[in-house]
Amino acid sequence: MSKKAFIFPGQGSQYVGMAKDIFEKSVEAREMIRTADDLLGVNLSYIMFNGPEDELKQTQYTQPAIFLHSVILASIIRTIDADAAAGHSLGEYSAYVASGTIQFHEAIKLVRARGVAMQEAGDHNKGTMAAIIGLEPEKVENLCAEASADGIVQCANFNSTGQIVISGSVEGVKKAMELCKVAGAKMVKELVVSAAFHSPLMISAKEKLKSALDSTNFYTSKFPVYTNVTSKPADSISEIKSLLSEQITAPVRWEEAIRNMIADGIEEFYEIGPGNVLQGLVKRINPDAKRFGIDKFENVEKYI
Repeated sequence: MSKKAFIFPGQGSQYVGMAKDIFEKSVEAREMIRTADDLLGVNLSYIMFNGPEDELKQTQYTQPAIFLHSVILASIIRTIDADAAAGHSLGEYSAYVASGTIQFHEAIKLVRARGVAMQEAGDHNKGTMAAIIGLEPEKVENLCAEASADGIVQCANFNSTGQIVISGSVEGVKKAMELCKVAGAKMVKELVVSAAFHSPLMISAKEKLKSALDSTNFYTSKFPVYTNVTSKPADSISEIKSLLSEQITAPVRWEEAIRNMIADGIEEFYEIGPGNVLQGLVKRINPDAKRFGIDKFENVEKYI
């Protein structure tokens, strides 16, 4: 039998109306969504179902919304057993719930704390991010190092072959964008984001998250979760906590994680949660890998 992995999306995959059909058609989903609203003391489901989009796009709501959508789907799937999992940035938390490492009721509070801390860090330290297409990772890293004379900038996401996101101060990112254009990048595009995620500008969020992680119970994973920071599974619960804290300011090594999973025998990838970004990245990393998307109730119905 083919080995299967669940992969979970991160910020940017949200949309108004997300999880509404699942809420309407699944008793378990309804219970989980109402539990989340109660635990957070926020009418998160209303924002997910009805928007407005500007409110849903606020990091403090986006992160728990995507997480909730993802873990509901993973919990109502009955007929697929994952052999491994990974999540893009925020999605790593969804992966840990799916693997039994963190319980849902604790994880939703942890994700909310992460979102609030990252939004506050972004409000305090204004920054930006940009996508760079068509340059080697090492080249982009060198250009970021050169541009850092003008301001903080580093690689934030190694998404797929030739697709890298950089992050940092407005001055640092703008300078790096110029250098990447001169170096022959196929495309250089500033992203519409509320903060410089996965950069040193998130350091205050890292400190706040660390204390939230310390007060959260973690359990032994049922299957390996490939981490963003190292692109490999962690060896212990203390390492998981440490890497989740580090992840806020460190790059997401997504391409490497997917390649490691394929090398370890994974043949089928199921993107669980809103959108289809990760399926596209897996296709670019390895076109032979089988890809499936589970976002709406109609996608999950055949696996219940």
